[in-house]
Amino acid sequence: MMCQMSVSMMAMSGQFSKDHCQLCAKICDKCAEEYAMFKDDHCQKCADICRICAEECRKMTM
Repeated sequence: MMCQMSVSMMAMSGQFSKDHCQLCAKICDKCAEEYAMFKDDHCQKCADICRICAEECRKMTM
C-alpha cells in the first residue's frame, strides 16, 4: 500500500513526494529485515523485492 501511494504522489508531482519516498524506503527496509528472518524461499524473495523497492525509493529522493 505504501509503495502504491508513493507512485501516486510522484505521478501527481505532489509537494511531499520526496518525503513520502523516504518513509517508504524505511518501511521497505524494515519489511526486508522481517522477511529475511524466515528461511522459506517465498519469504526470501519478498525480502529481495523489498530491498529493491527501498533502493528505488531512495533514488527518487535525490
